[in-house]
Amino acid sequence: MQISLKWQGFPWYSRKGAQQEKEHAPDYGRYPFCRKEILLYGAKGIGAAALLSWFFYHSFWAMLPLSPVVLFSFREAEKDLIRRQRQELADQFKDAILSVAAGLQAGYSIENAFLEAGKDMERLYGTDSLMAKEIRYLKKGLQNHVPLEILLADLGRRSGEADMEDFAQIFAIAKRSGGNLNAIIRRSAAITGEKIEVKREIRTLLSSRRYEQRIMNMVPFLIMAYLQLTSRGFFDCLYFNTAGILIMTGCLAVYLAALQIAKKMIEIEV
Repeated sequence: MQISLKWQGFPWYSRKGAQQEKEHAPDYGRYPFCRKEILLYGAKGIGAAALLSWFFYHSFWAMLPLSPVVLFSFREAEKDLIRRQRQELADQFKDAILSVAAGLQAGYSIENAFLEAGKDMERLYGTDSLMAKEIRYLKKGLQNHVPLEILLADLGRRSGEADMEDFAQIFAIAKRSGGNLNAIIRRSAAITGEKIEVKREIRTLLSSRRYEQRIMNMVPFLIMAYLQLTSRGFFDCLYFNTAGILIMTGCLAVYLAALQIAKKMIEIEV
């Protein structure tokens, strides 16, 4: 069952303070680069273009046609940072809903249980953590008389995490059906927490494969560097002539395709 939960009041702000302050709830499908990150990933992209230019064409002038590598580097960095950001949010959300379940057992109302969970998030992860900020946004929404199920649905939508969206749907159904809300929330919180924990364990198992992939990505360059140092002139026939440029361009295309295939192999969606 799909329930459409929308609220047009985002970003949250009180009418009284609308002119002084507006807080935008973040969209976890985007990642705003800071200046330091722009310089860092720009340097990495330029370095990658320079490496490809030298080894495949033996000329840094080849960096001009290979300049899209810099943009590609930014795009891949953004994807990786978004993935990490979503993983961090999901891990913190698991602890938050387990804290909510504990609060319900202690006799809190569902709204107060979430607010108390915010205090736990601040103690566990700090006041600037993603989930601590989200619960502060949630608190402001409740103060503006926005139903909790709409706030949770918006968080699930912005997070891009299926488990968080499912939890919001279950919460909305439980609240509308008028059943034993506390028991349903505790059960769904436990199941959601277990699913997120399994995902974290899978990511841990795959982390070593990612390091292996990065090492393998450098193997062709290490082999070429070794041959150039030990057998000077071995690759000269492949540089500065039309046939050699075409061959090396084909090799570059195969290498880039292999990178993408290797990346897809270790990107397991669970």
